[in-house]
Amino acid sequence: MHCAAASAIRILRKQHRKQQAQRLLAGELWANAFDLVFTNGFGRPLNHQTVYKHLKKALQSCGMENYTFHSLRHSFATISIENGDDIKTVQTNLGHFAPAFTLKTYAHVSNQMQQSSAARMEELIASLPVAK
Repeated sequence: MHCAAASAIRILRKQHRKQQAQRLLAGELWANAFDLVFTNGFGRPLNHQTVYKHLKKALQSCGMENYTFHSLRHSFATISIENGDDIKTVQTNLGHFAPAFTLKTYAHVSNQMQQSSAARMEELIASLPVAK
């Protein structure tokens, strides 16, 4: 069973409805041999330059101009771990064979992770009988 965020599911369902309408309009011209989720109005793959242009525009509106699709994968892995996802879950979400590859390639230590680690260590030290 695959799980996904409810907001992502809503977006994908909306896209599916849009694609079904496009398919009806295109009729015999519809050509989605790979069963892609995001296509042009005739079911064909989107132009990668157009997709990248739209990504850059969306990122710019969020103040994230210097990101690429690849850097977003890195950010996803790091943010997932920062927010408590275990490495096996992150590995599965990214589609990697082994958790070690995910850790080595995608997970980066952030300031938040270092601060959380220091806070946990401080809490441990304070709980020790000799620390009181």
